[in-house]
Amino acid sequence: MKDKKIKITERPDLLGFFGNFGGRYVPETLMAALDILAAEYEVVRKDAKFQADLLECLKKYVGRPTPLFFAENLTKCLDGARIYLKREDL
Repeated sequence: MKDKKIKITERPDLLGFFGNFGGRYVPETLMAALDILAAEYEVVRKDAKFQADLLECLKKYVGRPTPLFFAENLTKCLDGARIYLKREDL
């Protein structure tokens, strides 16, 4: 019997499996917390406010490029030179 090739677009089943292969490799002690997180996400995932908050967090804290922040007080201290800060620790 030939093994079925798994397409990258396939999603895991409810137990986290992709076909014959597991999908969650975490310590057993974290499984209960992940199950709670998944259940809570299902409760709020279609809520418009949650989605707006999530998009705001993704915009500010995930991926590149990170945003520039205008340093108003530092700009005033330096006689009007417009100073911007870029956070690279995110």
